[in-house]
Amino acid sequence: MTSEGWGTPPVGPISQHYIICGGNALAHRLALELVEQYEVPVVVLVPDRTREHAPQIEQLAGVAAVVEFSSITEEALRAVRVETARGIALVDGSDQENIHTALSAQEHNPDIRIVLRMFNQRLGENIERLLKNGAALSGSATAAPAFAASALARPNSVQVGDRFLYIAYDDDIDSSRICIVADRIDRQHLGRIRLLPEQEGDSASFVRLASEFGDDGPVRRVRNADAPDAGRPAEAPEGAARPETPERASAREEGGAPDEPATPERAAPGDLDAPEAPENPAAPDAPEPAPAAPGGVAALQALPSEPRVRIAWTRRLRWRLLDTLRYLTSARLRLVLITALAAVLMSFGLLWYLNRDFGWSLYVSLLDLAGAAQPDQPADAAAGTGTGGLWQRVAQVVITFCGITFAPVATAIMVEVLGSGRRGQPRNPGAGTRDHVIVAGLGNVGTRVVAQLHGMGVPVVGLERDPQARGISAVRALGVPVVVDDGPLAEQLRRARLKHSRAVVAVSGDDATNLEAALEARAVRPDVRVVVRLFDDNFARHVYATLDNAASRSTSYLAAPAFAAALMGREVLGTLSVFRHVLLIAELRVEEGSGLVGMNRHDLEDPGGVRVVAVRPAGGPRTYQWNYADRTRQLVPGDRIVVAASRGGLARLNTALVSED
Repeated sequence: MTSEGWGTPPVGPISQHYIICGGNALAHRLALELVEQYEVPVVVLVPDRTREHAPQIEQLAGVAAVVEFSSITEEALRAVRVETARGIALVDGSDQENIHTALSAQEHNPDIRIVLRMFNQRLGENIERLLKNGAALSGSATAAPAFAASALARPNSVQVGDRFLYIAYDDDIDSSRICIVADRIDRQHLGRIRLLPEQEGDSASFVRLASEFGDDGPVRRVRNADAPDAGRPAEAPEGAARPETPERASAREEGGAPDEPATPERAAPGDLDAPEAPENPAAPDAPEPAPAAPGGVAALQALPSEPRVRIAWTRRLRWRLLDTLRYLTSARLRLVLITALAAVLMSFGLLWYLNRDFGWSLYVSLLDLAGAAQPDQPADAAAGTGTGGLWQRVAQVVITFCGITFAPVATAIMVEVLGSGRRGQPRNPGAGTRDHVIVAGLGNVGTRVVAQLHGMGVPVVGLERDPQARGISAVRALGVPVVVDDGPLAEQLRRARLKHSRAVVAVSGDDATNLEAALEARAVRPDVRVVVRLFDDNFARHVYATLDNAASRSTSYLAAPAFAAALMGREVLGTLSVFRHVLLIAELRVEEGSGLVGMNRHDLEDPGGVRVVAVRPAGGPRTYQWNYADRTRQLVPGDRIVVAASRGGLARLNTALVSED
């Protein structure tokens, strides 16, 4: 490693470039995003050229230079020409280091755009106020919803105004659909997927009606059975879908994929920006969407509120009682308590059977349990005036002796809990921990995933090998049990009660470790759902081909588009996963002098790249108008528009707006 202050020689004369500080996976994806999608010059400042992703970054064709400094000093910033740069992204290091570097960069170049990665989002919001032109993002917070949703086998959502947008597939598409976001989905050939396919316009149904019933009468002529061409199909209006023929079906099968329903759990990674294809016949106003070619369909839909995962209160109460009992008692004490309780219940049942009076039986049982019952005297028994027969007396004796047992057992429990200091010990998964999600790896991403699931009301168990991991204390503060052990993964998963779990999410920083956790989980329980954090796309493709009921996500792949858009001055509200692809939901504000002024929906939308989903006109209500019908209305300063865009689509839109400016 280079010593501090030495580094590599400064880069040659360069200006209007973008600087990335870091050599991790996010820096790699961000550099790739900038050079491929935005086509801007990039200079990367890495701590070590031989470690992490620095060697792969150096091989990227569009990267102008890779500079090595062990820490980001004033000399390092001068070496990457920060004074002439347009933007700088700080995606490595601690929050404190990134804040210090951001303020230093602003001193060198007051107009530079600064995007810094911050784990503490509250601190990041405050830092944004100190920066003239900056944004603080959390890569783990951006990616965590996708991991949490994958663990629950449901789509993640992004809040826009008073609605939550999410992706629905095939039969789950309903009347809340806003637009089709993907079609030709086939999990065996996901490279054929089309993101944001071209659709008929909002007025397509009216145009079709006008052509059907115009001034000259219907275009489709009704033929009688005696006509010579009665056996031929009726002539379709212009623009209508042609009838299926064997030739067209054969050609379609050659270019398409088998008609197989897609599932969001399993897919292979592919190119996000698929080539444009013929128009999708599924119009936005159709009651049921239909794919343009064999394969599934995905649509952007809206919910009034994000649904919580509901678990019956009876199950929660049972789990809590079991968990509390195990936490407070040892195995021997539990055996004594359970035996005594069973004896009391059986004796109470005998009393009820003999007297046929539930209230009186309960009254006598409670008195006997407290040792306050009056025994029968021999004279009373001889005269037949006692409280009952022989079996009733036996039942009362049993209840009384069990009551005597409960008092010392309760005392032993208190002594054990207070004397051994078990309240201060870490909480381990108890017997009541069931139907939970196991999160393996409590780094930044794992901590966010645990918090996300805990907020949804889903039971969670953390699993971490490193006792010094930063997320352990944060997770325990939420009351979530954590298994900390550097032993075999199989033993750790057993302690985390894998047999009773609903999913395993492996989100450590190493692909091999995550895959090992997934395979160990499958070895113990073949039907458990696994979500694996993988950086390498080829690796993920093999995982999808091998494992059923599995999902793969890449934190850097989910976060990099948002960081790149923020570096270009665009606000990304969130990312939605279409299998392993990324769809960005971004909000654009029309400023005075912006390239957006005077544009309309026709100018903004790009099939395969950008779709306008909502508009909030200036001076109007503060609510968004979804599927804004007027496609010719020109934007004015103060308008806000929400777009769904692919990575390449948002980059092309940004390039167009910059050129307009």
